[in-house]
Amino acid sequence: MQQPDPVTLPLERKASLLSGGDFWSTQPLAEAGVPAVVLTDGPHGVRRQKSGADHLGFHASEPATCLPLAVAVGSSWDPEIAARVGETAGREARALGVGVVLGPGVNIKRSPLCGRNFEYFSEDPLLSGVLGAAFVRGVQAQGVGATVKHFAANNQETERMRVSADVDERTLREIYLAAFERIVTEARPAAVMAAYNRINGVPAAENKWLLADVLRGEWGFEGAVVSDWGAVGDRVAALAAGLDLQMPGPDAANDAAIVRAVREGALDEALVDASVRRVAALAELAVASATEDGAFAEHHALARELAADCVILLKNDRHTLPLAEGVHLAVIGEFAARPQFQGGGSSLVNATRVDTPLEAIQTLGHPVTYAPGFSTDETGDTEALREEAVRVARAAEVAVVFVGLRGETEGSDREYLDLPADQVELVRAVAAVAACTVVVLSAGGVVSLEGWHDDVDAIVAGWLLGQASGGALADVLSGAVNPSGHLAESIPLRLEDNPSYLNFPGEAGHARYGEGVMVGYRHYETVGRQVRYAFGHGLSYTTFETGELSVDVTGDDTATVRLRVTNTGERAGKHVVQVYVATTAGRVRRPARELRTFTKIPLRPGESRTVELALDRRAFAYYDIEEGRWTVAPGAYTVQIGESAARIVAEQTITLTGDTATTALSLDSAIGDWFAHPIAGPLLREALMAGATEEQRRQAEADSELMDMVASIPARQYLHFPGVPVSTDDLTEILEDTR
Repeated sequence: MQQPDPVTLPLERKASLLSGGDFWSTQPLAEAGVPAVVLTDGPHGVRRQKSGADHLGFHASEPATCLPLAVAVGSSWDPEIAARVGETAGREARALGVGVVLGPGVNIKRSPLCGRNFEYFSEDPLLSGVLGAAFVRGVQAQGVGATVKHFAANNQETERMRVSADVDERTLREIYLAAFERIVTEARPAAVMAAYNRINGVPAAENKWLLADVLRGEWGFEGAVVSDWGAVGDRVAALAAGLDLQMPGPDAANDAAIVRAVREGALDEALVDASVRRVAALAELAVASATEDGAFAEHHALARELAADCVILLKNDRHTLPLAEGVHLAVIGEFAARPQFQGGGSSLVNATRVDTPLEAIQTLGHPVTYAPGFSTDETGDTEALREEAVRVARAAEVAVVFVGLRGETEGSDREYLDLPADQVELVRAVAAVAACTVVVLSAGGVVSLEGWHDDVDAIVAGWLLGQASGGALADVLSGAVNPSGHLAESIPLRLEDNPSYLNFPGEAGHARYGEGVMVGYRHYETVGRQVRYAFGHGLSYTTFETGELSVDVTGDDTATVRLRVTNTGERAGKHVVQVYVATTAGRVRRPARELRTFTKIPLRPGESRTVELALDRRAFAYYDIEEGRWTVAPGAYTVQIGESAARIVAEQTITLTGDTATTALSLDSAIGDWFAHPIAGPLLREALMAGATEEQRRQAEADSELMDMVASIPARQYLHFPGVPVSTDDLTEILEDTR
């Protein structure tokens, strides 16, 4: 028998569908054939809780593969890696009875101190958006919905439930919304999660401009908007703004508030019906029964393969790495035996197994001596542990020191950029006696390398690589895998150099995004601030050469880039082609350069490949807040090929016609804009000079200082200055001539 349309049900039943049925599931409507669908965390693995539910990782969850975290996937610069992580998470979600995965997280790394940076890809919106879209496609190819989060400007954990991110619209559009826009328009996720925080004073979950005007109206989003768990304050306001599903549930009081608001005329029932349809559509992703497909062993091997491609070789003096065959190794640091491979909070995965770096290295055939060097719980004798490590390092040919951060978790931000003091002292002490020192970092975000960087021979950024991190790191250290990761976030020399430093995490309930669009490398390159390692930096065991750059203009606001890349070394490797655009065109301050496209290509020793990449309109555009649209200004644009944001190896300047449409004028427009207008300008000058002598005309044209003084005055106010021979009627007539 055909089931009734859920919007034909009584209002009370419809309202009940718009809050969760329990902590992780939606409310079923059996009479309309709408099943409950399970939503659960899954940006890097499924956290399926069948009892003791929570959203902070306190209670147990079903075993699942802990895949490389977003901080690692971002460093891969490889959409295929992101897609395969998504595919694996989606496959395990179905096996565990989950219909909607709560991921990916694509918030921008505004500050290196954000406690949840391990769940996010990058400080750059293009890189974040491309990888996020690939992840969504991977998940949804398995018949599971993806939920892009946290929408939007959720860039800190401090006061996250109520802080207002105060951001100007250009910065929102260019930096903090751009990744979401790309994912929504290109990958069509099943759901978008509204964030906890406020944006310019309005809660994200109740923000009509964000959820209705931008997300649905401009981007055409057709899926469900889901709240972050506990994010809804005013349920009626949230529903009116475009939030469909409040989680968790059930919430009888809010259901009743929706019914009451409709009956009192304060809420249009058509909005309720629209949300009911979207939540019912989400429920179509419900998994009838868990399959437990038993692919965990296969997925662990895949996790190792993916993780290895996320590792970054930051430094490699004297060709220390890969490790020479048979050298005596001192493996130092408790993280080698008890790896830090994921962060805490809602994304915490109950890993099916965990490979340790120590065990993986011991299988490589080297003589290995281990010393913990420090204790992860800070209970050991620090001095005794360090002295033991020094003895072990002195007797070995190469010391490999594993250090990192302890206790990174959702809900709290970091206070410092530094590694723990006992680990810094350990690295310095080992480097002072070891013949050769390699440092392996395990952290969910960047850490300061100062105070020990120059003392060591090689540095490997291992980030949080998931449950197979041990094997992946051993593969890179041994040379079984050639490292191909690149930094997705800058490593500054000092925390104070970061552009958000003075405004993070804010005060009095407000975080002021005073740096505007100058986030991360955009700031460092624009102001000439040196960093330890720039965005995009990453070394290899082979070498690459870029040449034969050509850039062809393909339209008023598009171009095509061609270049040839050659592997000039003796090992196979993968190279990231980074294409930046630099310009001063337009009426706004532009960053020194911005990443506009990229690709990652494998090359055998001696192999050359021609790469062709398209630069679309957005590659040259900025968001014009006065016009309310993306604008490509006419002018010169330099297309740059970088080994990083700080090291450009080839460039070519092109000229674009851009947008030739003139700015619409009004009586409130500045008089300078009137003079600059191609039609209104000459007409206004002629009206002002009516009856003037030739000498007076020449003097007026030469008096640039006077023009500078009056240029910003609104036209209607300019008319009131003594001696101005133009009336409101005159300006109105000129306006008619411009239309």
